Amino acid sequence: MSHPTPPDVIRDFNRISPELIDRAAQYPSSILADVAGRRGALSSRIAPLAPTMRVTGSALTVEVRPGDNLMIHAAMAIAKPGDVLVIDGKGDESSALMGEIMVSQCMASGIAGVIIYGAVRDTEAIRALGFPMYAIGANPNGPTKLVPGRLNWPISVGGVTVQAGDLIVADGDGVVVVEPAKVPAVLELAKKKLADETARLEGIRSGAQLRPTWLDGALRKAGVLAEGETL
Repeated sequence: MSHPTPPDVIRDFNRISPELIDRAAQYPSSILADVAGRRGALSSRIAPLAPTMRVTGSALTVEVRPGDNLMIHAAMAIAKPGDVLVIDGKGDESSALMGEIMVSQCMASGIAGVIIYGAVRDTEAIRALGFPMYAIGANPNGPTKLVPGRLNWPISVGGVTVQAGDLIVADGDGVVVVEPAKVPAVLELAKKKLADETARLEGIRSGAQLRPTWLDGALRKAGVLAEGETL
């Protein structure tokens, strides 16, 4: 029996709970990437327009053709407050997909932030607005609004598959994506890792522990030190 093909525009999806979003927002992207298995981090080409920008939320995925932003406008029309638009612009830098007007609409609609595998413009204005915008570059050329795309289908952004409803955590280091089913466990691991790293930093700053406790063991395993030997 054949199953009907989903429409190009999927209007709704399961979002991460506000409680988990709030918890995830407490952690740097680096902590979450580490405890998620050192996977899920987008290419460093996708960077914030300002290093202080940070966003956490559920992904609303958008697929567009290079240089065309029709489906971004559609995404903005169906987005709910707190959503993060994650846009597969195919890495094209020949024209901007968003600028100040669209960002202003995002802010008024309660959209939490935008991640674009493509270019943007009006960067000074967006920085002044303080809206979290991540992109691979800037270009003053404007986009077309002619070509169909898809909303809330799986997309590939910066080397990572992103699906609607995935957790997005982005800061000055970049963007991390976590599958919804893994979020509770990842947050528990992040809590422990943050506590361990805080204790490590305190040990360094106080002079009580100036090198990691695992170093000699790792050097022995690598064959640099003989069994029982220490630095």
